[in-house]
Amino acid sequence: QGLRAQDAIADFYRGKQVTMVVGSSSGGGYDLYARLVARFMSKHIPGSPNVVVQNMPGAGGNTSAAYVANVAAKDGSFIGAPQAGSLVDQLVSVNAAQIKHDARTLNYLGSANSEVFTCLVKADSPIKTFDDVFSREVIFGSSGGTTRDMPMALKNLLGAKIRFVQGYAGTREVGMAMETGEVQGLCGMGWTSIQSQRPDWFEKKIVRVLVQESMMGDPGLNKEGVPLSVAYTKDPEKLQMFELLYSQGVFTRPFFVAPGVPKERVEALRTAFMKAMSDPQAIAEAERQRLVITAISGADLEALVKKLYMIPKPVIDKLKTALEGD
Repeated sequence: QGLRAQDAIADFYRGKQVTMVVGSSSGGGYDLYARLVARFMSKHIPGSPNVVVQNMPGAGGNTSAAYVANVAAKDGSFIGAPQAGSLVDQLVSVNAAQIKHDARTLNYLGSANSEVFTCLVKADSPIKTFDDVFSREVIFGSSGGTTRDMPMALKNLLGAKIRFVQGYAGTREVGMAMETGEVQGLCGMGWTSIQSQRPDWFEKKIVRVLVQESMMGDPGLNKEGVPLSVAYTKDPEKLQMFELLYSQGVFTRPFFVAPGVPKERVEALRTAFMKAMSDPQAIAEAERQRLVITAISGADLEALVKKLYMIPKPVIDKLKTALEGD
C-alpha cells in the first residue's frame, strides 16, 4: 500500500509545476532561502516536478501566506514561504484583524534556518552603542514584519528612542537606503542573512551591530560583547513578551502548504523538504551563498506554533499594545 501511495504521489507531480510563493521581494534573505529550497526539493519530491519561485511581497509576508492558504490550488502544487512573523501575527500584530490566514491550520513542511535577529547602524552614525538609543534618536528603515515589530518592541517596552521610515519593499531596499543616508540603520534582520547578503558591510566596516534581539544570542556576537536586548529589563512579563516575539528566530524560514492538501502529499513534501536540507549539494550551495541551514521538521514546527498559541491572552494583549504606535 505504501508503494501504491508513493506511485500515486509521483503520478500527480510528474510533469507538473510547483509554485513556491515567497513573501518578500527578490534578492533578500527569504528569497535566497526559498530559491535554494526550491532547487533541491524538486529532486526529492516523487515525480520530480519543476519548482519555481514567485515573489509576492506585502504586509510582512501575510499577503503571500493568505494567497497560498486561501486562493491558490489546495492540491500540493503551491508552497508558501512567508516571513516568520506570518505564523504569529494573528496573535500579536496591530493589523491582526486584517490577516486572512490562520497559522494554526497550515500544513507545515519545516523551517530552513534559525536566526538571531539584530539591529545595526552605519559605522559613521552618532549612535555608537545600544545605550545611546536611550538618550538620542535613531532612524531605522522598515519593510514591515520583524523590521517593524522588533524595533517597535525596543521602543515601547524598553524606552529606546526609535523613529521609522516605513514602506520599503524588502531588507535589500532598506540596505540601499542606509548606504545613501536615508536612514541610519536596520533592525529585526537575521544575523546570518546580513552576513550572506552584505559581507562587504563587515569587511569594510561600514556597519556596526548594536544589539541582539534574541533570548540567547549568537555565539560569535556574544563573544564580541554585543548585548542582548532582554538584558535591559528584569520585568518577568516583559521577558515573556520578548520570548514570544523572538520565537520567530527559532523558525525563521518557514515553508507550508494550505489546509486541505491531501495528507499523503503533505507527508511527501515534508520528507522532500528535510531530504533537501540534508542534501550534500544543497549544503555546499548554501555555504557558497553564505547561508546557514539549521532545519526544523514540519512536525516540530507545527508543535512550536501550537505552543505559542497557548501563551496566556493577557501577555499577548500587552505585547500587541507594545507593538502599536508609529
